[in-house]
Amino acid sequence: MTTDLGEFLRSRRAAISPQDAGLVSYGARRVPGLRREELAMLAGVSPAYYTRLEQADHHNASDAVIDSLARALRLSAEEHDHLRRLARPIETVSASGRSDEARPTAVAMLMDYPGPALIVDHANYVLAWNDLGHRLFGHDLDFDAPYAGRPRRPNLVRRFFLEPGGPELFVDPEGTALQMVGFLRYSSGLHPDDHILSCLVGELVQRSDLFAELWAEHPVIDCGYGIKRLRHPVAGRMDLAYEAMVLPETSQRIVLYRAEPGSPSSAALEQLARGL
Repeated sequence: MTTDLGEFLRSRRAAISPQDAGLVSYGARRVPGLRREELAMLAGVSPAYYTRLEQADHHNASDAVIDSLARALRLSAEEHDHLRRLARPIETVSASGRSDEARPTAVAMLMDYPGPALIVDHANYVLAWNDLGHRLFGHDLDFDAPYAGRPRRPNLVRRFFLEPGGPELFVDPEGTALQMVGFLRYSSGLHPDDHILSCLVGELVQRSDLFAELWAEHPVIDCGYGIKRLRHPVAGRMDLAYEAMVLPETSQRIVLYRAEPGSPSSAALEQLARGL
């Protein structure tokens, strides 16, 4: 039986060599990385117990076992949290809190923000954007596109992987692809069995070989803040800092972008405001 928990554990086990883990490797190895019994030994659990974790939908692992596996697998903080959610899934946002629409007050604040800004849901559907957010990420779409409802509502991941020229907006399309897939994996841990997310992932796996390849690697990335390095068809090159903040009692995020005052990126944003 294949489960998200098993897939995640196998992907991380395959990424660590015995030498990296301080073990001596004996005999030929059919697969890269650690064997199950080697990881079990490093984590201080029995091989039989660890095998059940990989092969069954096993949701009663203790915090001590989860923490030991995370240490043995050298997981990041995000991956550690993801492992805990997969081992003991708890829906963090109720169905009533997962609205298809952004709150009017949040949209009003978005419109007042001087830089580019978006409101996106847990599957990266755009629920709202201000003028600069629209010009930055949806210049080829109508401003009202986020209000069209699914499936016509813009989705940032679908646009990147499936639409012509999607990766061309980004200076580092390979890194951006990994981040986008990593966020959907992170979100799937927060919202297990979510129909919207499952449908999106199923479409992308079927239609994009690159997405399917990265999805199988099981990256987990929150994408809560960072730098977006863009090459806009109108405004040109710009580096924008961003922060993504969860809106209370929803599965939505408001994402704010900012250029350093006086920088070439700030001048590019000003050109973007004038150029469309």
